[in-house]
Amino acid sequence: MENNTKKKLENLLKLQEIDSKIFEIKKVRGALPDEVQDLEDEIVGYNKRLDKFNEEIETSNNDIDDYKLKVSDSKKLIKKYKEQQMNVRNNREYDAISKEIESQELDSKIFAKKSEEKVLKIDEIKESIKNTKKTIKERNEILKSKKEDLESLSNESKEVEKKLENQKLKASKKVEDTLLLSYEKLVKRQRNGLAVVKVSRNACGGCFNVVPPQRQAEIKEKKKIILCEYCGRILADVIDEVVEEKPKKRTKRKTTVKK
Repeated sequence: MENNTKKKLENLLKLQEIDSKIFEIKKVRGALPDEVQDLEDEIVGYNKRLDKFNEEIETSNNDIDDYKLKVSDSKKLIKKYKEQQMNVRNNREYDAISKEIESQELDSKIFAKKSEEKVLKIDEIKESIKNTKKTIKERNEILKSKKEDLESLSNESKEVEKKLENQKLKASKKVEDTLLLSYEKLVKRQRNGLAVVKVSRNACGGCFNVVPPQRQAEIKEKKKIILCEYCGRILADVIDEVVEEKPKKRTKRKTTVKK
């Protein structure tokens, strides 16, 4: 059991060593991959906005056509009512037709006003489209530049990273599935990518909190996998400090001066 656990910890340390090298390579790229992704997402959002603007213009144009048709219908009715008004037999019929004419004239003005409002709205949307296209162009230029920088950095480390990824794949196969899953979760949770560490100077190599002597003794035995009680990292080993003996100071011999 002891040897089995010891082997597990050795395999985890080897995997961590490879992952740390990959982490350092990716660290050189900094925030570029995230920045590229953010820009791509932003451009997608702007293009969706353009689609929405175009839909609004299409809807507004349909509304304008509808209002124009209603204005035309109102004018036809007004003409019809005025012709009828010439042939009324009494004041009551005349007043009734007059009210219909007034109603249609009012409707005609309302529909004409709504039509004008839609025309103004279309002008506003077109201005928004113009500004959005300008923004998309600017973002595309920035994206192109950042992609070139990222590609340049990636090409510099491409072969090394590929080699490390192959090594990681081989090292991962030596770690049992459940332990590998726990390790990967720990790696993602830590900002520096460290999931397996050693105790150095009586402290956890990840969070630097003190590890009690009794706990260190258990870690050295390697009979079971022990986690840091503060950060949850796997404590794989203890680095014993080598205490260097300070050279003894030479004492100066007192010299007596003969009188």
